[in-house]
Amino acid sequence: MSKDKPSPGDRIAPKKSALVQFTSLTLQLEAFCVAFAAVALYGLRDSLYEKGPIDLSSPAAIWVVGGVLFVVLLVLSRLTARPVGLAGGTIAQVLVIATGLVLPMMYLIAAVFVAMWVASLRIGARVDRERREYDSEHPETAPNV
Repeated sequence: MSKDKPSPGDRIAPKKSALVQFTSLTLQLEAFCVAFAAVALYGLRDSLYEKGPIDLSSPAAIWVVGGVLFVVLLVLSRLTARPVGLAGGTIAQVLVIATGLVLPMMYLIAAVFVAMWVASLRIGARVDRERREYDSEHPETAPNV
């Protein structure tokens, strides 16, 4: 029979950082949106080629750029526990905004993800801080470190 609730005095297992969870999920969702944008761009390449500032005549270029950005976002999502991952995620937001030069709808999608990124950074840090404060006030139930 498993325990549903911890008993008084039981120590709780440490939780993964909310900052890491939120930022990682945001980058993963963004990676899949970039992949779907590459599919849309591939389908629209003939109609956008004549209007756009960038040569879209090569399907290989669409898939290479979309694939590289997809992989970069996924790799960064695994590095969010380190400062380099958070800095890289912030830089990646600029790259996703830049995709709007080729596919204008990406400006709107990028704006949504930038808002999610900022919210992930702020709310995740606040949740982690509040967890630390609670644990310091209640050492009897603080997670095992």
